[in-house]
Amino acid sequence: MARAARSGQRRGPARGRTRSVAVPQAPGRGARRPPGPPRRRQRRWVPLLALVAGAALLWLSRSHLLPPVPPPQLILVLGGDAAREQVAARLARADGLPVLVSSGSNPEYARWLFDRQGLAAGQVHLDYRAHDTLTNFTSLVDELRQAKVRHVLLVTSSDHMERAMLVGRIVAGSRGITLTPVPVPCGDRCQQEEAGKVWGDGFRALVWVVSGRDLRSWLEGASAPAPGAAGPDPAGH
Repeated sequence: MARAARSGQRRGPARGRTRSVAVPQAPGRGARRPPGPPRRRQRRWVPLLALVAGAALLWLSRSHLLPPVPPPQLILVLGGDAAREQVAARLARADGLPVLVSSGSNPEYARWLFDRQGLAAGQVHLDYRAHDTLTNFTSLVDELRQAKVRHVLLVTSSDHMERAMLVGRIVAGSRGITLTPVPVPCGDRCQQEEAGKVWGDGFRALVWVVSGRDLRSWLEGASAPAPGAAGPDPAGH
């Protein structure tokens, strides 16, 4: 009886009372997301830095990758001043190197000048295909490469050397030819060249290396009237 009484005293679940259970809900528009783990900032400059470092190492090790530059094999004279040919003649007599004059003095004077220095006729070559600094190089570099010339002494006036070396390093350098400058003093006749002219010829040299065409000649050809096109009427009609 006592056990029955005790069992009767057990209470069931209380009516009217509910047990709340927390249910996770998706955050709404206004809800605030819990803070996640900190994100690492993407360092986009790392690949660029690696590329620059690799290029620098390649440039510094170029002497180990390329064959060594031989001693000078040729004297290249850029025409425009007879004093350049005089300096080249003295160099050729002292070193015994061949001389190549690009669009220099007239043949009669040039032959007389080099003969006077005791140079043999076969030691001097006169070339008149060039009409400016760029073509001084573009008209010759492929022939020099075929002749396996890899080191050239470049003779020109001191006020022209900056532009000549810029163009030459681009054009001749693309054929594996190294230039060593031999500036000729110009004294009171020196005229400092404008930066626009220097870098303009440098850009032309880059275009020539990439495309094989002279930008100036191409622009002049594009602006020239077509063959057979009627010109302006002198009478104004």
